[in-house]
Amino acid sequence: MTAATRTRPGISPRGPLPLLVDRLFGTLFWGKMLSVIGVWTHSLVAALVIFDATGSALMVGLVGVVQFGPQLILSPTSGKWADRGNPARQVIIGRVLCAIGSGTIAVLLAVLHDAGPSTVTAVVLIGSFVVGIGFVVGGPAMQSIVPSLIRTGELPTAMALNSVPMTIGRIVGPITGAFIAAHVGPAWAFGVSAALSLAFAVMLAVVRFPRPAPRKAGQDFRVRVALRHVWQDRPLLFALIAVATVGFASDPAITLAPSMAEEVGGGAQLVGQLSAAFGVGAAISLALLAALRGRPSAPTTASIGLCALALGNGLLAVSTNVGLAMIGFAIAGCGFGVAMTGLSTVVQQRAPEALRGRIMALWMVGFVGSRPLAAALLGGSADLFSAHFAFALGAGVVVVTAFVCRPKALSHPRGSALNDV
Repeated sequence: MTAATRTRPGISPRGPLPLLVDRLFGTLFWGKMLSVIGVWTHSLVAALVIFDATGSALMVGLVGVVQFGPQLILSPTSGKWADRGNPARQVIIGRVLCAIGSGTIAVLLAVLHDAGPSTVTAVVLIGSFVVGIGFVVGGPAMQSIVPSLIRTGELPTAMALNSVPMTIGRIVGPITGAFIAAHVGPAWAFGVSAALSLAFAVMLAVVRFPRPAPRKAGQDFRVRVALRHVWQDRPLLFALIAVATVGFASDPAITLAPSMAEEVGGGAQLVGQLSAAFGVGAAISLALLAALRGRPSAPTTASIGLCALALGNGLLAVSTNVGLAMIGFAIAGCGFGVAMTGLSTVVQQRAPEALRGRIMALWMVGFVGSRPLAAALLGGSADLFSAHFAFALGAGVVVVTAFVCRPKALSHPRGSALNDV
């Protein structure tokens, strides 16, 4: 069943609540919620364990490199699989791999509880790499399947809702991870992460999702076809560039949280609170966007979000106490939520169905693939100078992108590229 067959004449688009209880979209939403909480639990606890073992923000950044680095190489291939195969099955495989990665760390940390810093670091990095492979296998498919589950006119609302699990995960995951790691131990926290990823896989397995649309005879599934289309559709190209910037500028919520907490006199609990503040800001913005149901336009929404993200990072660059740091993380989170909703809507609206998997793979390359660069550059800057300098650097990158990718650049009419597919 394709998106077209789910569109019924005479039926108006649904609001947020009906979508959340829909058998298809609702299952994807709630399952993704559990999984993302698990992912952020993994990321936060990995950062805590590595920082405790090494005392280096750069080494914390290395977690992001191994966890998100595979996106740079394998996402286009994964997107091609999503266009040619069964996206729902691909998401299941990806979540199982995430469960294996987190579960392996949990078991090894429990067994090797007296291991030295180098062994602990190696265990966390290897397990995080497996989680990263799970991301790259299921990520493009998870994004590309959304339009096939909704009706015409529901995309802005669906994309706002689609960002909610990521946001709630940023709130609940860090708090959960920090609490479990502090009171029970990091091994248990990684175990919880594995269980949540596995729960998502089970939920997808018991629901029958739409069959992929029939493929045209002789259809070209090469990645270069999607790249050519993106190059010809300049608003789509600018939107993907902005997505990469948002991924770059949101990485400090994890990578620099331990360094910022230390600079303002806090400990492990504050790390979770700072990351959660980012998520709270994003949650507030997404609730407002879902209620507005597509107003303002997606390009304008994206521009507002980029400006708020730059403001939040700029405030963190001058934060000298816990209160100001919390406000900075919250404003950055608000900008993140607004920008990602607007940009994701632009990308989905401009992506032809035949190329959606590959284009969403490029979305993943930008958003997740930029995080290794951010982790290395911003983490290294924090080690060499300070966390404040690193946040200032992130703010500068966002300011430039907000100017280049202003609403006019994201809203030009579609060109002839669509006719070439």
